[in-house]
Amino acid sequence: MSPDAQTSTLRGQGFCILRGMLPQAEITALDRALAPVFDETPFCEGGFYGARTKRFGRLLARAPQTDQLVRHPDILALAEQTLSPWCETLQLNLTQAIAIHPGALAQFPHRDQDMWRGTTGEIEYLVNVMWPLTDYRSDNGATLIWPDSHGAAANEDAPEAAPVIAEMEPGDALVFLGSTLHGAGGNASGEVRRGLIVSYCLGWLKPYENQWLAYPPAVARHFPRPLAELVGYRQHRPNLGNFEGRCPSVLLEGGDDIALGAIDALRPDQKEAVDAYVAAQRRDG
Repeated sequence: MSPDAQTSTLRGQGFCILRGMLPQAEITALDRALAPVFDETPFCEGGFYGARTKRFGRLLARAPQTDQLVRHPDILALAEQTLSPWCETLQLNLTQAIAIHPGALAQFPHRDQDMWRGTTGEIEYLVNVMWPLTDYRSDNGATLIWPDSHGAAANEDAPEAAPVIAEMEPGDALVFLGSTLHGAGGNASGEVRRGLIVSYCLGWLKPYENQWLAYPPAVARHFPRPLAELVGYRQHRPNLGNFEGRCPSVLLEGGDDIALGAIDALRPDQKEAVDAYVAAQRRDG
């Protein structure tokens, strides 16, 4: 599927399944790297997370090869193209590993955009990517997704049509909008279904996962600069997410006890208005 076709499908039906985005061997290696964490992580509590489900985040710190997923060029370009009408830069919303164990019930159908309670039907807040670590099948909890439930349809009653069962294998990727109705399927098999979620959101939102706690400066300064920017070490104009009035990327260079002077980081329209106001005062003064 070409990049234009991917974008068209994502916008048209609210999701798209991309086959063979990474070699299975790389996904298998990532699964092995995360296996000890899956083993030691307790089951979730609560009907939404699922009592027979395990979840954990901070994947870039736990398995650095997660960067292959987070900054996959085709996926990242698709997310940027989808979200760019509403932000200057996007940010990483979360990385999360999920293991659905036998006996797990189907998850409550939901839209991830509802975590923010902003205007719906007019704006897209995030793009999610599900990366399977094991085969996703109808019997082991493959993601259920409702076509055409996104955008303005998110303000309507829940669709009556049956969901699509997103059957995939490691190396595939399910990309879906934050306005698309979805949920994990129930696991009626005898196997654990494992996968990863990588999510991108508008750069001016509060992300689901607190990226600055997940990746404090001592960790993030070892990331490639574009990855550090994705996890929050980048200002979003005007002046959002700053540290001492500066882009937080200054923390990648040294300690947090340095004396700094604040520097404007304004949108072009704001800078033009401020410059005109200052010039008028100087002229009149």
